[in-house]
This record gives sequence, C-alpha cells and structure tokens, in this order.
Amino acid sequence: MGRVTERRKVLRIRDGAVSTRPDTLVAEEPLEIRLNGKPLAITMRTPGDDFALAAGFLVSEGVLGTAADLRNIVYCAGATADGSNTYNVVDVRTAPGVALPDFTLERNVYTTSSCGLCGKASLDAVRTTARWPLADTPPLRVTPELLADLPGRLRAAQRVFDRTGGLHAAALFDEDGELLDTREDVGRHNAVDKLVGRALRNDALPLSRTILMVSGRASFELAQKAVMTGIPVLAAVSAPSSLAVDLAAETGLTLVGFLRGTSMNVYAGDHRIALREPAAHG
Repeated sequence: MGRVTERRKVLRIRDGAVSTRPDTLVAEEPLEIRLNGKPLAITMRTPGDDFALAAGFLVSEGVLGTAADLRNIVYCAGATADGSNTYNVVDVRTAPGVALPDFTLERNVYTTSSCGLCGKASLDAVRTTARWPLADTPPLRVTPELLADLPGRLRAAQRVFDRTGGLHAAALFDEDGELLDTREDVGRHNAVDKLVGRALRNDALPLSRTILMVSGRASFELAQKAVMTGIPVLAAVSAPSSLAVDLAAETGLTLVGFLRGTSMNVYAGDHRIALREPAAHG
C-alpha cells in the first residue's frame, strides 16, 4: 500500500538565504472503486483507509446503508498489465438483494461539484436517495461555545498535517463535543467518506447524534454526505456554497460556516443552536 507521505528535495529561500533540503509532502494517488467487479468511480486520495473510503463513497451514492449490505472489500490483484497489485484498485462486493446504480456514463453521479448537474437536479438526487430524514428526536442542541472548541480539537488530531501542511481533515463529535473519530486526506470529501465508511462497517449508521466538522469550506458535496448519513450538524471553518445552503435549508441540516474562534455564521437549521439570548434579526 502507498505511503501517506513522501519526501522530495526542494530549493528553500528564506530572507535571501538559499539552501536545499528534503520536504515532506502528502501522497496523492488515484483510487479506482469497482462495484461487484465493474468500474464505478475514480478519486484522487491519500492512501490509507481505502476500504472505508470506498464504503463511505457508496453510502453517499445511496448504495450502502447498513453493514449487512456489504459483503466484503478487496484490493484487486492483477490491476496492471504485468499482473501486479498497485493497491490503487478496490472492489466492493455487496450482499444479495442490494440495489445497484446505473453503470452507464449517464448515471446520476451527484457527489462531485464538477458533475455538470444543475442545482435542482442535485437537490432532487439527494431527496430521492436519502435513507434517513434529519429528524433527530429530541433535536440535538449545541451551544456556540461548544462549536467554537471544535476547530481546535480537529486541528490537534491532524497528525499528518503537522508534517506536511497539505491535508484536509474531517471529524465526528458527539453532542457533548467529544471526539469520536477523525480522518485526513488530500480531499475533504475523501476524509468524510473515510469517516462514514468506518461508521458503516461498525454498523453505526445513521449518525443522528453527531456533529461533522470539516477543514476548509462546506461544499454541496459535503452537505450531501452529511444528509445521506443522518448527520444533523455540519460545521466548517470556511464558507459554504450557495447550493450547500439550499440543501441544508431543504433537508433541515444545521449548517455552520466561518467557524473561527468565537465567531461563526449559521446558514440553516438554527433551531439546533442553543443561544443564551434570542438571535437578532434584520
């Protein structure tokens, strides 16, 4: 299996002083996901937790929902012309009776921001495939103070980022702010898929009493992954996209952006935010 980091020689310039030195970089390699032997998708990822990544991706695609839906996942031997195993191709085998997606080029892939679907089609795709409506009962309630602590806790758990500065991260917290799991990857969506895949294999879906915290921005894709796994709160350190806000408003997802220090914007689902004083409007 490929390494998470690699070393490369760089020319370093600091205040006019020039030197050469090795630098630690995050590894990036393609992963082909096959479903019952048929090619389904390719993603660029940081090697590691590949089985969880594949399983989480298929949860987001609406294929898997419980551990019982998954028969096994294996690396494909003979993935190259010379028959070697690159550990960059995985085959997910589903249990009998699991409905499979359309394998044609026109199949409904709504999990990438560049898929070319219009906003309405993307929203419809999530609406028709989501297994668990965001109906946490009683509603999960989080304070601004709890949310303000999450970025620091996420950052403290980023082990590879400390060596490379080049990885995104995603973490699951419980409603009391305790860290449940965290994953790193060159792509935010992959980091979330790794979290979701691990939860699926532990038969822990839906994640209806959790908070998903992500580094960077909150895209439609990340909001979609939260909705598809029953996560009621998505928080990000940067901005959401307009379609992410639309999806959150339609599904009841609590979407928090620009979570930095004690400041944050709540774009949707403010009924889960436990405020000491009524929110000011206008």
